[in-house]
Amino acid sequence: MSAADLAAYMAHLGAAARAASRRLAAAPSAAKDAALRALARRLRAASAALVAANAPDVAAAEAAGVAAPLVERLRLTPKIVETLAEGCDQLAAMPDPVGEITELRRRPSGIAVGRMRVPLGVFGMIYESRPNVTVEAASLAVKSGNACILRGGSEALASNLALALEVRAALAEAALPADAVQLVETTDRAAVGHLIAMPEAVDLVIPRGGKSLIERIAREARVPVLKHLDGNCHVYIDAEVDLELALRVTDNAKTQKYSPCNAAESLLVHAAQAPVFLPRIGALFAAKGVQMRCCPRALALLAPLPQAVPAAASDWSEEYLAPVISVKVVDTLDEAIAHIERHGSHHTDAILTTNHPNAMRFLREVDSASVMVNASTRFADGFEYGLGAEIGISTDKLHARGPVGLEGLTSLKWVVLGQGEVRG
Repeated sequence: MSAADLAAYMAHLGAAARAASRRLAAAPSAAKDAALRALARRLRAASAALVAANAPDVAAAEAAGVAAPLVERLRLTPKIVETLAEGCDQLAAMPDPVGEITELRRRPSGIAVGRMRVPLGVFGMIYESRPNVTVEAASLAVKSGNACILRGGSEALASNLALALEVRAALAEAALPADAVQLVETTDRAAVGHLIAMPEAVDLVIPRGGKSLIERIAREARVPVLKHLDGNCHVYIDAEVDLELALRVTDNAKTQKYSPCNAAESLLVHAAQAPVFLPRIGALFAAKGVQMRCCPRALALLAPLPQAVPAAASDWSEEYLAPVISVKVVDTLDEAIAHIERHGSHHTDAILTTNHPNAMRFLREVDSASVMVNASTRFADGFEYGLGAEIGISTDKLHARGPVGLEGLTSLKWVVLGQGEVRG
């Protein structure tokens, strides 16, 4: 495709999305929910075909020597397809935020002033590897009354095409515009440059992928960007803690799955618990092949394990997405919070403690999108938060923060209800 043809193609997608967004914004809740239920049904019926369509993408990635965590993100299984269908059903059952009027207050002048939740319009989604994002983004777009333009990675093109066909068929089945969800079908990387520079057609860009991709989008976009760059998530073991709970939660936070951005990458242990806790968690990690990159005090307690090695300075800020974790012994809660502030990514951080004042301090003072007490960081996920699905996770502080679901794809406008009042 020539440069001129690509520009025309992307402009066409943008114009079609803008037109579809107006229709979808006005669509009744029943029609949007019907489309979501149709999509859930179609995904379940097509599960085997979708897994088959995904197989060549996975095989090509493995043949190309793609890292195992990235191949895992690319893979579709019957369980993943069922989770996507469940997300659609859950969204269909949720209240429609569009059109909701809140904070309605009567003013001395007689007017009533409130705020109405409305769709953003059109968002562009740029993502790598994960074909499940195709359905999650599309379903959230439908429920929130937005149109979306999806640009997945070339490594998942066959998978994304198969999923997008089911989405568009479900929209048509519900008498909604199929162009409300469009997939960029070219693998030309220049398409991304067009997508992020079309303010006349796109209201928000959401990148999901590696740090280099997100940095590029944030740097070059001419439309607002919803993003997070890193997922260096911490688990802090406090001086007062239920040891068995701490072992169970820390193990889950790190090893339940290595590739997600909410997996724990850094472990901080209070010196009062380190002699008891570290050998036990170390044995659990070693049995699962997890390398521990340790400060000198942690290394002294874990030294008999070959998986325990000295940490480099860079390890404290690293997002591994692999069976590797940094381990540091701290002397106080203040030191733990300061370490998280200096090295963390403001994504998700957890304290494991039986000390309520310490838990409340951690919640107040750790400046992250999700902060947890006595729970695995792996819960920082739109599905687990009851959002139905998530469009992404934002570590920004404006508009949306943390897992972004329906409300993050809407904005508020002021509405005024009067009975002929005039300003004196």
